[in-house]
Amino acid sequence: MSSAWLLPEHIADVLPSQARRIEELRRELLDGARAYGFELVMPPLLEHLDSLLSGTGSALDLKTFKLVDQLSGRTLGVRADTTPQVARIDAHLLNRVGVTRLCYCGPVLHTRPDGLHGTREPLQFGAEIYGHAGLEADLEVHELALDALKRSGVGQLTLDMGDARIVRGLLQGVSLDTAARDALYAALAAKDQPALAALTASFPVASRDGLLALLRLYGGEEVLAAARQQLPAQPLIVAALDDLQWLTQHLRAAYPGVRIGFDLADLSGYAYYSGARFAIYADGSSDAVVRGGRYDEVGAIFGRNRPAVGFSTDLKQLVALVEQQPLRPAIRAPWGEDPGLRSAIRQLREQGQSVVCVLPGHEHEGQEFDCDRELVASNGQWVVRSI
Repeated sequence: MSSAWLLPEHIADVLPSQARRIEELRRELLDGARAYGFELVMPPLLEHLDSLLSGTGSALDLKTFKLVDQLSGRTLGVRADTTPQVARIDAHLLNRVGVTRLCYCGPVLHTRPDGLHGTREPLQFGAEIYGHAGLEADLEVHELALDALKRSGVGQLTLDMGDARIVRGLLQGVSLDTAARDALYAALAAKDQPALAALTASFPVASRDGLLALLRLYGGEEVLAAARQQLPAQPLIVAALDDLQWLTQHLRAAYPGVRIGFDLADLSGYAYYSGARFAIYADGSSDAVVRGGRYDEVGAIFGRNRPAVGFSTDLKQLVALVEQQPLRPAIRAPWGEDPGLRSAIRQLREQGQSVVCVLPGHEHEGQEFDCDRELVASNGQWVVRSI
């Protein structure tokens, strides 16, 4: 017999210590985005399903909880990703002509966890640039993502890069239905050579050989040189390799401590990405802590096909990798009705100090505070002294 207070699987309360760390991290990342000129938006948690899933593909559909709106009778969805919502805001509500930088931070809900120990309620932080097709926007998004991780205090970072145009270029002239395309992408992601060979048996030689070569094209910067030799010199492929080289040069100069690698067969988020994509890994995590890239098609369904590039991360996953910060210093004060005491407490709080009052009959102090000082009466005045 289950207890009424037990939560659903992969859903958990966030208790004081972790909640404090997540909130501090959220503020850090939002302040960092504002320093780059990003504006904060807060999309709703619920939307009509047809709007929420517009242009996102079946993968997000399977992740999305559905329910019926008691007011309209229409099917609603609980967002599983905020990116389509931000694209809608850019296309329909802001409707700006030039560059728009938007950031967000809020919960999303998944029908299934991404991993064995993953949560179904990530706290998603992200940032996106709309309106600029040049690599300058891609570089800014990469830099903001790396700066956000540095601000959060995670350890050694590895930046993994690829480009959706490489596979698209190799598939030019090849007719595939959705099921065959999904199977091809799955074989590439799993680096399953027998499966990929079978799937591409009827492809033109250049396409088949290029796709099989992708399985070997992962590693350091030498991958780009090898790709130029082993892949056809199609315009899409050449442009993708040129862009990856340009981004690498700038990022290596700005972040010499970050390891940079490439996996040209990695198609994570292929339904989204239209150009360069990236994932950032941190020591201590088996999965990427940040994923992002260029997705110029994301706004097309909303009638405004604007260039777009961005990234997102889950703060609940990220905070587990961050070294725990010391407790917040606080002042312990007695509870009393003395006007002088109450005035002193108010003044200290107005100055930004944390003051924890000891309520009558209780000596308990909040475990999230380090009361290293106390408010005491001295010569008719209330003064703060060290403990």
